[in-house]
Amino acid sequence: MRNCKLTPCVLVALLLVGVLHLEAAMATDFTYGEALDKSLMFFEAQRSGKLPSDQRVKWRGDSGLTDGLAQGVNLVGGYYDAGDHVKFGLPMAFTVTMLSWGAIEFRKEITDLAQMGETLWAIRWGTDYFMKAHPQPNVLWGQVGDGDSDHYCWERPEDMTTPRTAYKIDENHPGSDLAGETAAALASAAIAFQPYNSSYSALLLVHAKQLFTFADRFRGLYDESIGSAKNFYTSSGYSDELLWAAAWLYQATNEESYLKYVVDNAVYMGGTGWAVKEFSWDNKYAGVQILLSKVLLEGKGGAYTSTLKQYQAKADYFACACLQKNEGYNVLKTPGGLLYVREWNNLQYVTSASFLLAVYSEYLSAANAKLTCPEGQIQPQELLNFAKSQADYILGKNPQSMSYIVGFGSKYPVHVHHRGASIPAVSVLQSVVGCVQGFETWYHRPEANPNVIYGALVGGPDQNDNFSDDRSSYEETEPTLSGSGPLIGLFSKLQSLNGINVPGYNRGSPNFPHQTIPSPSPNQNEKQAPNKVSGTPIKFIHSISNTWSIGKITYYRHKVILKNTSQKPVTDVKLLIENLQGPLWGLSPTPEKNTYELLQWQKVLQPASECTFVYIQGGPQAKISILSYH
Repeated sequence: MRNCKLTPCVLVALLLVGVLHLEAAMATDFTYGEALDKSLMFFEAQRSGKLPSDQRVKWRGDSGLTDGLAQGVNLVGGYYDAGDHVKFGLPMAFTVTMLSWGAIEFRKEITDLAQMGETLWAIRWGTDYFMKAHPQPNVLWGQVGDGDSDHYCWERPEDMTTPRTAYKIDENHPGSDLAGETAAALASAAIAFQPYNSSYSALLLVHAKQLFTFADRFRGLYDESIGSAKNFYTSSGYSDELLWAAAWLYQATNEESYLKYVVDNAVYMGGTGWAVKEFSWDNKYAGVQILLSKVLLEGKGGAYTSTLKQYQAKADYFACACLQKNEGYNVLKTPGGLLYVREWNNLQYVTSASFLLAVYSEYLSAANAKLTCPEGQIQPQELLNFAKSQADYILGKNPQSMSYIVGFGSKYPVHVHHRGASIPAVSVLQSVVGCVQGFETWYHRPEANPNVIYGALVGGPDQNDNFSDDRSSYEETEPTLSGSGPLIGLFSKLQSLNGINVPGYNRGSPNFPHQTIPSPSPNQNEKQAPNKVSGTPIKFIHSISNTWSIGKITYYRHKVILKNTSQKPVTDVKLLIENLQGPLWGLSPTPEKNTYELLQWQKVLQPASECTFVYIQGGPQAKISILSYH
């Protein structure tokens, strides 16, 4: 090898090359925190039901307020699926599971971005609806609205004239896939809420357990019971959802019976047999395999280690296939580098795969382990790098130089296939837009949508990176819940790599196109009323100690412990208990409405001491807060 001397000219040239590389690298570092915030706004645009006063998407209004009325059940709430107004239970539940998984694995990252409150409210808008839709242990309402009739109309959700028929599964009309995914959503949400609202978390877990038992005991495909779903969200099977639900219930409860279930059924249900290249609302195998790999990597496999290693082998197959290191058995990619799974709404498969790779990277890194591929061992960072490459493609680093998230960047789709976004808001156009009129006046309109649906992830480009920004090209321009669900966790992780301070982006900045609303406090059911005392030394510990059903109503026995966490005695405690519907024991009522005090012999709470009261409630839990103390 010859000696090389660096002349001043060579040094200058090398420095220029280095600067150019640095500038190129900086140019591709997107403001993922901004993308996260806008993605959360998309969920507000998809809300059905009575909208809250702090709704940021102002062109939306109340809708679907009589959902379930004809069937004698309250099904108000939840999310519209895509650019239509049907509430499909299976993809909605998968979306909530993805939101919850992101809140669990990337809790610090989301919290550092001051987005945990918004994330939990996005989850809760779904879970509140799921609990309404589960009025009995073996009954789950899985859909509101009919896809066929809904798609014949183009109208705002506030103007809906299409039938709002509700469909359910029960013992005689089972749907193990739907019930299993809803159980997974509620179990994962229970983990996400646990640090902030333990009582709500416990309630979610009660429903999750019941739904898993229902799904396992009465087996069948949901779209054979809810026939109108078959043309829109056809299920390929329910075994993956049963394993998925059990895996999440094990994470939520640490009860060995759920781990034993996924091990005992590993072969029969395909958990260790199916090697897949897709993770989606329909196919959960890769998610199951990576979630169970976590148990193994944490050294908690015990007697189940051998089977868990088989699960991890299939998890590795999925990750290697995405990274193009699977000896040819890889996920297809476009010339521009995007994973390509299906023609219709391909980006939903990209976001779910990218999120899964980011999570698996976390698990491997924590265990100081590597990904084992046929083409060699891969460092965990490479999984995250690949997930970042897919996110960057979505945000604009692609052959079209277009962001596929609406409202992000300088170039994004403006003819989104979305009824509400394509017709002016009721406050602007107060006359009703009829079913056919919507098609004639607004669907075929060449101009951009009057409402920008911030954060909507459209279907995305075709296999050759071509994209048609056309309202009628629904395969490419329609957004879906399931596509956006994985983005919250993914974007929070990627932003943490760049540091939390997002250059040029501030949620309170006038440059950001929506009104800043303070995040709701996640440790209360609703935002704090003015007369409640915050920062008290009294800690509430909620739990549900029993549950039973009488007719169509399920009742819960709530146990509430009040603990003095200070170093001083606390006296004259007064509690405000709202929305109480049943009997209460352990407190004394006062003349003031909804106000209670401690029993006479418990007037003083010594440091570290506790007192307990219980109440029985059918439906949502009561709201409990401290009014005063000394």
